[in-house]
Amino acid sequence: MDLGLKDKVVLITGGSKGIGYACAELFLQEGARVAICSRSQSNIDTALSGLAGARGYTADLTSDAQALAVVDKVEADIGPIDILVNSAGAAARTPADELTPAIWRTAMDAKYFSYINAIDPVIKRMGARGSGAVINVIGNGGKIASPFHLAGGSANAALMLASVGLANAYAGRGVRVVGLNPGLTETGRVAEGLKAAAKASGSTQEEALADALKRIPIGRMASPADIANVVAFLSSARASYVTGVVISMDGAQVPVVV
Repeated sequence: MDLGLKDKVVLITGGSKGIGYACAELFLQEGARVAICSRSQSNIDTALSGLAGARGYTADLTSDAQALAVVDKVEADIGPIDILVNSAGAAARTPADELTPAIWRTAMDAKYFSYINAIDPVIKRMGARGSGAVINVIGNGGKIASPFHLAGGSANAALMLASVGLANAYAGRGVRVVGLNPGLTETGRVAEGLKAAAKASGSTQEEALADALKRIPIGRMASPADIANVVAFLSSARASYVTGVVISMDGAQVPVVV
């Protein structure tokens, strides 16, 4: 299927690793013009060595000023952003008894505001031009409360509402916004979560992984490429009537209808 993504300008936050990197690979294969963003220049350099034709930008997206600066730079270098894929930021997993107001606030900065700071300038420009798509890779922690991920899960829940609310606000101006909630995916972030779960339960990381896999009916974690395939479709004109929804990709682990 031709997704019609050739020459589209795509900005992927968190594009140097994991799901973001897989998205960058796929968009390049589809002929898009790809920019990736990370707070680490070394991560950008490593990623670009495998992403021929992509451009890399360094920014701490918890800063609205840095987010705006990177959006301005991408549009000056490549052109108006057609597609924004947010996959940056992750809140540290913290047991409930160890949470403090500062940790809750840090989690919101790390996940919620790192997305909002990028979305705000981009979606307004998309709306002014009359077209665009924003895909927010969020996470099922916003739907299923975990005692080890309450702060980060709360940020995810806020992003889910922001995604569908912005979709409603901008639909009449030709902009689509979709949230995507991966379940367990083969990334470094999930490995860190398994390590935290193992520590809390007094088990090994291998035992924590085996226990996690038992709870996924499809029998495996998602690969980053699994998520990227859906991101690319949702970004394309083939999904022109898909907006204002949050789609779960968790291998049927949580069989709910909302």
